[in-house]
Amino acid sequence: MAENTKDITELSYKEASQELERIIRNLESGDLELEDSLASYTRGVELLKNLRERLATAEQKVAVLVKDVDGTDTLVAADAAATSDDLPF
Repeated sequence: MAENTKDITELSYKEASQELERIIRNLESGDLELEDSLASYTRGVELLKNLRERLATAEQKVAVLVKDVDGTDTLVAADAAATSDDLPF
């Protein structure tokens, strides 16, 4: 786990997703020391929470912006993002 990791709020969605994928691969490898594993896991949980919040916000915006065929504003509910805490690692 790098000491100079960027603040999660400064990462793009793609960057945050890629970092989470790297963390998962590193944890699955089993090569990390206990302290590094715990730090990586904590960072992964923070990234996952942030990504879910961003996705929920985007889905809400999409639901508000969708219009029906005659151009009148129509609120259409979007499918909610998964919010379970089941982590893949």
